[in-house]
Amino acid sequence: MDKKDERLIERLAETKSAIESELGKIIVGQKKVIEEILLALFANGHVLLIGVPGLAKTMIVNCLAQILDLSFKRIQFTPDLMPSDITGTEILEEKTGGKRDFRFVPGPIFANIILADEINRTPPKTQAALLEAMQERRVTVAGRSMDLPLPFFVLATQNPIEQEGTYPLPEAQLDRFMFNILIDYPSKAEEKRIVSLTTSAYEPKLNKVLKRDEILRFQALIRRVPVADEVLEFSVELVNRTRPDHESAPDFIKDYLWWGAGPRASQYLILGAKTYAALSGRYTPLRSDVLRVAKLVLRHRLILNFKAQAEGLKPDTIIDRLIASLDEGLNPSILR
Repeated sequence: MDKKDERLIERLAETKSAIESELGKIIVGQKKVIEEILLALFANGHVLLIGVPGLAKTMIVNCLAQILDLSFKRIQFTPDLMPSDITGTEILEEKTGGKRDFRFVPGPIFANIILADEINRTPPKTQAALLEAMQERRVTVAGRSMDLPLPFFVLATQNPIEQEGTYPLPEAQLDRFMFNILIDYPSKAEEKRIVSLTTSAYEPKLNKVLKRDEILRFQALIRRVPVADEVLEFSVELVNRTRPDHESAPDFIKDYLWWGAGPRASQYLILGAKTYAALSGRYTPLRSDVLRVAKLVLRHRLILNFKAQAEGLKPDTIIDRLIASLDEGLNPSILR
């Protein structure tokens, strides 16, 4: 890493603080959630947001798009939503002289930041319309491939309570999400402030902090952040131990999991650790940075068996035990 990259990392850390300051004008609390969303954005990943209604998920994403000067589209997923409602469609248009020709009308997927609201409320065929877009940053309509605007960032939401009439996301699509972020209720003091602000005439003005080209520059910077071999080894070993058939998997993993995380989890652990280090103004990640993003990366990639479900175990509990088994000297509370 050269001096230019070091200066960029310092600039990135300053930018993070500026973004959080601007969001703080409207969003009360949720500092951890905002930080985790920024981690995914600068790592060029996508996010699955899990939380009950009314916790400002849409507002956070909308305000973030304004602060970053990016285009934003919200897609409300419903049982009757079709793939073409997302990607766009061709219409037959009559031109001068009586001639007719097909014209492509872009769908809402052609934006920098996409909020896929209640993504599990639409059938698998429509869910799959996001797969190519999330992975390849392009869509194919009528046999023609079209690139999506960069940066391209998908945040999908799910309601963890109401499951009637929903279509659980297949594992292949879950794996496309870099992070699974849980949004909890605000504290009593935060809720009091929320009510005070939202029932008054308070209308804050958000200032733009970043431009599109700067975001792309920061995303490229994350890829150049060096990683020590021991941190790489630690990340891969952590993921390997989530696999019940792996020789290093602890007994409780074999008892409670059908399947563990795949290689994409190892990649996202390193990318997340790199980004967390850079946003903290450091030039290389530590093992503690890997731990900081472990639950975000792993919780939606562990498939619990019937025994684990019967005992009421959650993926986060298993991840804590896994980290303790990997190195007793590491404190799993760093993940909380």
